[in-house]
Amino acid sequence: MLAQAVGITEIIVVLLYLLVVVYLGFLGWKRTRSATDYLIAGREVHPFVMAMSYGATFISTSAIVGFGGVAGMFGMSCLWLTFFNIFVGIFVAFVFLGGPTRRLGHRLDSHTFPELLANRFESKFIQIFAGLVIFLFIPLYAAAVLIGGCAFIASQFGIDYEMALLVFSVIIAAYVIMGGLKGVMYSDALQGSIMFVGMLILLVWSYKMLGGVKEAHVALTEAGKGPSLFGGIGFQGWTSMPRFGWGVAESAKGPNPAAYNLWWIMISTITLGVGIGVLAQPQLAVRFMTVKSKKELNRAVLVGGVFILIMTGVAFTVGPLSNLFFLQKEVVEGTLVDVTGVGKSPAEFSWVIAKKERGINVKPDGTPINPAIGPDEKSLPCVLLHIDTDSNAEADTYLIYKGYGGAAAITPAAEIEGLEKGADPTPLVGQAVKVHPRATAYLRAIVKSVVKEEGEPERVVYECQTSKIIPAYIQGAMPKWFGLIFLVTLLSAAMSTLSSQFHAVGTSIGRDVYEQITGRHNKSIGITRTGIIIGILVAVLFSYYIRSGYIIARATAIFFGLCASAFLPAFIGGLFWKRMTKSGAIASMIVGFLITAFWLLFIKDKEARAIGFCYSLFEKHSLLLDKPNWSVVDPICVALPISIIVAVVVSLMTKPPSEAHLNKCFGK
Repeated sequence: MLAQAVGITEIIVVLLYLLVVVYLGFLGWKRTRSATDYLIAGREVHPFVMAMSYGATFISTSAIVGFGGVAGMFGMSCLWLTFFNIFVGIFVAFVFLGGPTRRLGHRLDSHTFPELLANRFESKFIQIFAGLVIFLFIPLYAAAVLIGGCAFIASQFGIDYEMALLVFSVIIAAYVIMGGLKGVMYSDALQGSIMFVGMLILLVWSYKMLGGVKEAHVALTEAGKGPSLFGGIGFQGWTSMPRFGWGVAESAKGPNPAAYNLWWIMISTITLGVGIGVLAQPQLAVRFMTVKSKKELNRAVLVGGVFILIMTGVAFTVGPLSNLFFLQKEVVEGTLVDVTGVGKSPAEFSWVIAKKERGINVKPDGTPINPAIGPDEKSLPCVLLHIDTDSNAEADTYLIYKGYGGAAAITPAAEIEGLEKGADPTPLVGQAVKVHPRATAYLRAIVKSVVKEEGEPERVVYECQTSKIIPAYIQGAMPKWFGLIFLVTLLSAAMSTLSSQFHAVGTSIGRDVYEQITGRHNKSIGITRTGIIIGILVAVLFSYYIRSGYIIARATAIFFGLCASAFLPAFIGGLFWKRMTKSGAIASMIVGFLITAFWLLFIKDKEARAIGFCYSLFEKHSLLLDKPNWSVVDPICVALPISIIVAVVVSLMTKPPSEAHLNKCFGK
């Protein structure tokens, strides 16, 4: 069945790719003779390998599929993240942080990021605390990467998402556990090269198909001027920044407290959360300790910068351009399996979930706003076409044929060749059809799933998911041969990042927690490998149960922002400010972590709703929900400044480090 779905050529190419990756993992295992080899690749990595490993670890399916899908929804304002990725994540990181990190790591014989901080500040607590934060929260970021990779693998191979998740996780576990950081970095260099070529082809082909760079951008600008699902939160087109401001804005319908929300989502969460958080990523910072000298880091800057430019720039450009393809050029061919939603009452409509948040469809008194849909759903009423495109007698593509009521202005109006526009398509059930979806990227990304809520029977729902946008574009717009190249590209992106994430998970629980608590130093590789398995299992559970909305981008931003708020002041202060003390570092880490946690639990609306803790205590989804904009501001905007202030103030109020220790860290 699998061979029939994708062809024997595709299977052979993927198997060959996986064999090469396994061989590189074996090579890393063969050359791993000590803890230094396993944890930091023996400190002798070539600059090209280090740069490609850093870039491949940094850029994953969360960037290509997750953030690419967000760009498909919200537009090219995501390119500000590309600027931050290159300027902060490459230039600042390599030129200003890389050398001092490498020198400090060598002088203090540090093998992990928490160990580097602990040795700098002479604090076992810092190492254990940082190790636990990494161990507990990296699986959330890893889940975002898994979702992006498995969503495309499932669609490309015609298998269930669950099966893709199982197979993919086993492969990742095998070569990370076996090879240590040497195996991971060898694989990263190969995978980064594949990713670079694949994304370059995607960009060139997309512009060629859409008539050229200028023509595509002009057409996309025009297409973005119509009514939008996100117009109420400040969307102004796919080539424009969202509406900027703070507070309540006046609109044709009266005061609008959400008019600037999209700008704050894009800038505070997407751009700053990820763009600044990259500096304190444990799995990235440790890469600086794998090279022999500062010269290797300088040589790696150009390679890393060009790599990030192509990887993120292409994803954040092609995402918005996909709207143009879906609206104007896409033709879906297949058998019309079913038509649902043809009726004159809400009970007979099809409802496509456009937004999913706890209690979004519930009045203050507990009664539903719309009884036809679930309590946590904001859905669009429509007629839905169920189409089988791979001839297996089961629908795999879902297109909105037309919307009802107020939703009609923002929903697609699909056209079926040979059928009068707007006519009832029911008589065509069972027949071959050609459909022009005329959909925006987000409303083209409809997936079917079965929902089981406590005390309720199972029900089938249709939901828009950003993780579907890029896979749907690749399948519809690109030639079949590119699907194979992009599949290997995504496998490379996901495996390179996941391997480094799980390596960080394992070392954090092994070297940073187990060794510090038990005192059994350099005897934790078994615990490290067990930690990797636990991290993978937790990430798989997250990936299985949480896949709706733009969860990939949100989960990535949460982890990056948490690392920035908890680790960045101590990390940078430890590198450049000799007066910074152990007490200042500990205080800033704890304060940054606690404020981020508080903000996610009680202030940030989407996260607070999903967790539900705030509502259970105060019967409010966010304590600042009635205050414009605050409920969409990312924790990094509040937690990081306070963490920096705490680090400085506490350090100035406490005894400075000894001269002998500072000489050990920085030299005389």
